Amino acid sequence: MAYEKKGERRMSAPVRVAIQGEAGSNSDTAVQRMLPGAVVVSRESFDGAFDAVHEGDADLALIPVENSSAGRVADPHHLLPDSGLHIIGEFFLPIHFDLVATADATFESIRSIRSHVHAFGQCSQLLRGRPWTRHVSADTAGAAREVAVLGDPTIAALAPNGAGELFGLQTLRSHVEDSSMNATRFVLLSATEKITDSRPAITTILFRVRNVPAALYKCLGGFATNSVNITKLESYQLGGMFFASQFYVDIDGHLHDDNVQLALEELRFFVADLTILGCYPADPYRGSLVEGSAPA
Repeated sequence: MAYEKKGERRMSAPVRVAIQGEAGSNSDTAVQRMLPGAVVVSRESFDGAFDAVHEGDADLALIPVENSSAGRVADPHHLLPDSGLHIIGEFFLPIHFDLVATADATFESIRSIRSHVHAFGQCSQLLRGRPWTRHVSADTAGAAREVAVLGDPTIAALAPNGAGELFGLQTLRSHVEDSSMNATRFVLLSATEKITDSRPAITTILFRVRNVPAALYKCLGGFATNSVNITKLESYQLGGMFFASQFYVDIDGHLHDDNVQLALEELRFFVADLTILGCYPADPYRGSLVEGSAPA
């Protein structure tokens, strides 16, 4: 048996991973697949998951940042730069949704549907043209739980595979996601920086451009001339102003690779601030994306 004292944990104790969501959610599934045996620490919000790490209630946090169908998950992107946490890993989870309802419900009896706001965007073909009222839940598994508690055959939920069974619901339709390639990318976060030794690697940086003409063009030039592939480029608005001056970038390559070092050296000439958010192993799932067929 593993014991822990205040501020100290035995090495044999299972890793504790904070998520936004509850049992049966996609975040819960991602933890169990990425880190088998981990203890999931559920929180209602992304802020709460970050706080769990800072306060010692969790060792790590696993947070969704983007989906192949619905795009970026807004809250984590805005919270991550100021979270004080470091990215130490990534995980791609194929996402499948079921339409679930009470045992006495039918497809024709549905009048309203519940789920996380991102799930609606991933199941738009099912929803298109149907006059169902949408109610946003904190997470997809929570939506299934709400339907079970309400016990109303006019209410259904978009929930991950298995969540309906967890709450005693029937599946009216399975795999209702728009794309069979639907997947969500999660990042693993730690309060302690950990630069991976493995290859291939992904390096994530955050930089704020100087307010000069063609600033972004100049910032990105070093990546092109040093053959560094940018896989993600996101802009942020700062201070409530209507122009983007901060950018989040994922690149293929290790922080210590010569070409990455040269690109970052050139970047520093044109930025007001540069932060390395993490350098971590690339999920093997990325290889399937290049080949055009993702594992289920």
